[in-house]
Amino acid sequence: MTATPDSFVIENATLILPDRIVPGGWLAVSDSRIAEFGEGRAPERGIDLAGDYLLPGLVELHTDHLESHYAPRPKVRWHPLAAVMAYDAQIAAAGITTVFDSLRIGSDFDKGSLGEEVWTLADAIKTAVAEGHVRAEHRTHLRCEISSPDVIDQAERYVAEYPVHMMSLMDHTPGQRQFRDIAVWKTYYSGKNGVGDDAMNALMARRLAMHEANAETHRRRLVEIARARGVVLASHDDATPEHVEEAKTDGVAIAEFPTTIEAARGSHAAGIRVMMGGPNIVRGGSHSGSVAAEAVAREGVLDIISSDYVPASLLMAAFDLPRRVPAISLPEAVATVTRNPALATGLADRGALAAGLRADLVCVHMTGAVPVVRQVWREGRRVA
Repeated sequence: MTATPDSFVIENATLILPDRIVPGGWLAVSDSRIAEFGEGRAPERGIDLAGDYLLPGLVELHTDHLESHYAPRPKVRWHPLAAVMAYDAQIAAAGITTVFDSLRIGSDFDKGSLGEEVWTLADAIKTAVAEGHVRAEHRTHLRCEISSPDVIDQAERYVAEYPVHMMSLMDHTPGQRQFRDIAVWKTYYSGKNGVGDDAMNALMARRLAMHEANAETHRRRLVEIARARGVVLASHDDATPEHVEEAKTDGVAIAEFPTTIEAARGSHAAGIRVMMGGPNIVRGGSHSGSVAAEAVAREGVLDIISSDYVPASLLMAAFDLPRRVPAISLPEAVATVTRNPALATGLADRGALAAGLRADLVCVHMTGAVPVVRQVWREGRRVA
């Protein structure tokens, strides 16, 4: 086979296949797809990985990282196209070849969302993709705050102007879900906003009123929008059996960050894929006091890992998981960041080292217990 930018051979690699690890393996790429692979001597000389791991490109469904590039400090806005490109470069360097750009819609109660500036970022993503500036494949995840007064207007406008591939139904009202304990809500938001008790009590009253006025009707309408357009639905911060039943009724496919082990068990039993955060695994627990991802994994109900707010945590969590939960093999752990999120969002053409699938590939070198990305290919093209 003649080596070209999207047709080549990789040799002397430790292949992470869906069901086993193959040391001293090789893999051939032809016309952007995986053609074949095997163990031992490659059919021809190729890129020598010197024993490093070769695994599928990572699939990221929920990242809070884009907005921090555009709004790196309070009242600071960076050039939107430059922000998208910097974010994309960091995503690719983390081994992520498919990313669902998470954009919050519905004016956030604490004024922390971008509001109307979401259109600025959406246009920048569209331009970066159209002009070939990006390394990863970019898809859209709309994070919808159901109690917000303008979330329906923004959702309807967004789906009319841009493609949407995933929507999550969020409710950060005090007393709900992640913030069932109002004291936790006060601690979290007073820390973000630096305000005192009187201001926090006023904010809480406002948010409770919004929830009462909007949450139920807005959730129903968002579900209708998603169903009409074939958009994958995710629930967010489910905490109770009632939340799980609601998710089942709505046709939710993914449970993002259930806050209790009961909700994680119930979602998994209902066929809803359970997603937990990579930082939660790497740090050994939730930063907000919710259930530890490791506990969810020990129950056998962890399906997908998301990098959440640290892109590098996706790969670190996958390699750390078998150490923390020995019942989980490395191929099974890798599936939580590759094949499982791909299938959960209808992307059957990627996420595994298998003949015929896209040649989205990552070369990983271990420095002690830390996985280090050395090379990344998307559809057979080197991108990092």
